[in-house]
Amino acid sequence: MSLISYHAVHIHQQEMIVLEDVNLDIGNGEFVYLIGPVGSGKSSLMKTMYGELDIADGAAEVLGYDMRRIKRGQIPALRKRIGIVFQDFQLLIDRNVHDNLDFVLRATGWRERSAREQRIREVLEQVGMETKGYKMPHELSGGEQQRIVIARAILNSPEIILADEPTGNLDVETGKRIVELLRSIRDTGSTVIMSTHNLSLLDAFPARAFRCENHHLIEEPQALV
Repeated sequence: MSLISYHAVHIHQQEMIVLEDVNLDIGNGEFVYLIGPVGSGKSSLMKTMYGELDIADGAAEVLGYDMRRIKRGQIPALRKRIGIVFQDFQLLIDRNVHDNLDFVLRATGWRERSAREQRIREVLEQVGMETKGYKMPHELSGGEQQRIVIARAILNSPEIILADEPTGNLDVETGKRIVELLRSIRDTGSTVIMSTHNLSLLDAFPARAFRCENHHLIEEPQALV
């Protein structure tokens, strides 16, 4: 069953064509790369998947929602089922790791403190940061901050994780460890879609890949992945 299904989709930003005639079907438990240079449309495509950017034309469905007709009031429910990993972290700098995660849980309806505390312990352990809950974001390395961002993304056990250039600001070895972490999360049942312009990651961690090029999305031959 497809969690994401796009057919003849066109994506515009401020009247400029970003991508056109996008055809994409991604199923449960997949790990998929979106590749291409900066500015090729990878981030814009991801934004349409969680309702941040409208779709100009075509048919698009994400987790059963018609993304051409989705109402603003339905978007929070959709986003609760999608974890987003941002390249620039977007952690709240005025509170520690634990409180960053607790803020998200409270915002998404977790009322019982004991349940929130247990979930925070679980996700920190899952990303290998169980001893870092008291740290402020600025006290963490780039790789550690990205692990916390991943922990934040998986708090609500999302069906889909969208990781937008999660290794873009990291050194090569740290970046590889982040991909390994994302693949381990895929193995627990979440579909992971990761954008990158670092093609060496595909050699180290082969997976299905789509290339954004000349306003089109092209699936890479499996032999090259």
